[in-house]
Amino acid sequence: MIPALEARSLSLVRDGTTVLEDVSFTVAPGEIYALLGGNGAGKSTTLLTFLGFLAPSCGSVLVNGRAVAEDVDGARSAIAYLPEAASLYGHLDAYENLGYFLDLAARKVSRAAMDEALDQVALPREARGRRMQSYSKGMRQKTAIALALLRDTPILLLDEPTSGLDPVAIDEFHDMLKGLADAGRSVLMVTHDVYGACQVADRVGLLRGGRLVGSFEAAAGERIDTETVHAAFAAREAA
Repeated sequence: MIPALEARSLSLVRDGTTVLEDVSFTVAPGEIYALLGGNGAGKSTTLLTFLGFLAPSCGSVLVNGRAVAEDVDGARSAIAYLPEAASLYGHLDAYENLGYFLDLAARKVSRAAMDEALDQVALPREARGRRMQSYSKGMRQKTAIALALLRDTPILLLDEPTSGLDPVAIDEFHDMLKGLADAGRSVLMVTHDVYGACQVADRVGLLRGGRLVGSFEAAAGERIDTETVHAAFAAREAA
C-alpha cells in the first residue's frame, strides 16, 4: 500500500541552523499520526515541507507516493491544511468566510453543506451569521476546522488543531477525526498535547530538536499509553 504521506530521511537547514535532521515516517491511508514535541521541535516545519513551502535540504517528502518537489500543485490539491492560527476575515460571517476560501480553492459548496460541516464542529447556528470579529478563539477555530472538512481532500494536515477549544469540544473533535479516518482519510497532526495525541492517534512520533527520537503505537483496540509517552516526552524535554 502506498503511504498517503512519507518523509524519507528528511533534513532541513535554515540560515545555518538544522531544523530537521534525518526524519523518517509514514502515514497510511485511514491512519491518524501525531507528531508530538515541544516548541521549536520542528513540527510545523515538517507540515510546511509536505505543502511545498519549504524545500528539504536532504531527503524527500512524498504525497501519495509522489515527491512533493516534482508536483507541488498535485500535493496541495490532495491536502487540507489547518494552521494553528487560521486567518479568517473579521468583517465576514462564517458562511462568507467559508465561501470565500472555498472559491479560492475552486470548490463550490451549498449552504446546506456548510451547515453540515459547521454542525460537525458544533458551531452554534445562531452565531453563523455574525461577523467573525465577535467570535471567541474557539469559535474561530471551529470555523477553520469546518473549512478544512469542506475541502474534502483525502489528507488532512493539522497544526495544534485543538488550540482554543474547551475540553468537551476537544473530545468532539477527536471523535470526528476518528470518523474521518474510518472513512479513509489520512491525518497528520502536530501537537504538544501528550494526552490528546494518545487519545486520538494510531501512532505517535516524538520529535525533539528536529530529530525523531521515539515512536509509539496503539495495541489493537486500545489507546497509546499516556504515561509511557509523557515520561518519554518529559525526559527528552529535560535532557
